[in-house]
Amino acid sequence: MLDELSILLAHVTNQYAEKDEYRFAICDSNCLGKRSGKTRTLTYRHLVDIYSLDFKNVIFRALLYFWNRDLYGRSLIAMLCAYARDAVFRSTSHFILNFPEGAIITRESLEAFIDRQDPGRFSKATLKSTAQNINSTWTKSGHVCGRVRKVRSRANPTAGSVSYALLLGYLTGVRGQALFQTEYAKLLDCTADKAIELAEDASRKGWIIFKRVGDVIEVLFPNLINTSELEWLREQN
Repeated sequence: MLDELSILLAHVTNQYAEKDEYRFAICDSNCLGKRSGKTRTLTYRHLVDIYSLDFKNVIFRALLYFWNRDLYGRSLIAMLCAYARDAVFRSTSHFILNFPEGAIITRESLEAFIDRQDPGRFSKATLKSTAQNINSTWTKSGHVCGRVRKVRSRANPTAGSVSYALLLGYLTGVRGQALFQTEYAKLLDCTADKAIELAEDASRKGWIIFKRVGDVIEVLFPNLINTSELEWLREQN
């Protein structure tokens, strides 16, 4: 739902907006141009499921932060958020990433993969629509190209998307050099050296703090993680 998110965030420009402001924009102002009230409500719920739309949620707060600073990284940033929050989409990452560049990925093969993860969970129609939506998401993020014939391509990471992937790894308790080896870092579709180069760029821009002495790396997010969240993370670790 990258298109809907893009329109919504262009409409609600207050980065501190409450969740109700997003609901009002979608359901009352109809900023997304939906035909019925029911469709507006369903769209709002879908967007909440994928992105949370809650500034108090660090995952969404960080999405907004990098979204507003990295125009070219938006599709990959949105995909990373969806990956963090949606289990079905997340389960397809190995399926997609294991294809070599140039390989053809059929909808039927993706349907079969999803069905194998939880046999019988989805009806045939739901399985088809789910595979179509997931294929669309991987296409938007740059991991797949083609409108009808889907071909494995490579995503184009940016300073903002790399920073967001590092933050998501940081929230799971990973620190230092290992941040460039997490499942989120692998979604960047680039080498660790390239990701480090982009993290250094983000640090120069003031988006994150990146320090490196030899093989020792430290990454911090003072603009994104508040004191209470830091304390919670310390307790979890």
